[in-house]
Amino acid sequence: MPLAGVVLYFQISPRFFTTSFLFSKIFATSIMTVVIPILSYFMLKNLNVVTEIHLKNVKERRYPLLLQLLFTFLLINIVFKGYEIPELYFFFVGILASSLAAFILVLAKFKASLHLIGVSGVLTFIIGLSIHFNQNLLILIALLIIGCGGTATSRLDAKAHTYLELIIGFFVGALPQLMTFKYWL
Repeated sequence: MPLAGVVLYFQISPRFFTTSFLFSKIFATSIMTVVIPILSYFMLKNLNVVTEIHLKNVKERRYPLLLQLLFTFLLINIVFKGYEIPELYFFFVGILASSLAAFILVLAKFKASLHLIGVSGVLTFIIGLSIHFNQNLLILIALLIIGCGGTATSRLDAKAHTYLELIIGFFVGALPQLMTFKYWL
């Protein structure tokens, strides 16, 4: 979802970015949010820290979330500095806060929906971009709302989460993004 947020930002933003700048940011985000986490999963699986990719056990979520916190922190400090692209900087600050909240919930033995955290975070970010750039993004926002509903429905259908875990997941993803609005809107 962070990669989706970055790509959507570059599509929506009226600001000019050189092609090399664009590709470098998207490439770095791809490496830090897709490639390295997949490799980390295989490392954790070989170390018998996790048993399967679905992380059904609350205890198995600790190390993947810690690694996500680390990767997001590195993205904030190396790739998306606050002065360069403040919208994306605060998007990742919100992601860091959501990851930290999910980690704290795991320590409290509560399994919030990580899927819904991601989708609701991007939804809230896009709402912020719509306000910030004064653009009508209602179709994209509607699709993301449908995406939230579809994600929640599929997680319920798979019996992976309860209603409470989904609701908490939605708010853990959305609230940190809302809280960062005052810094970049």
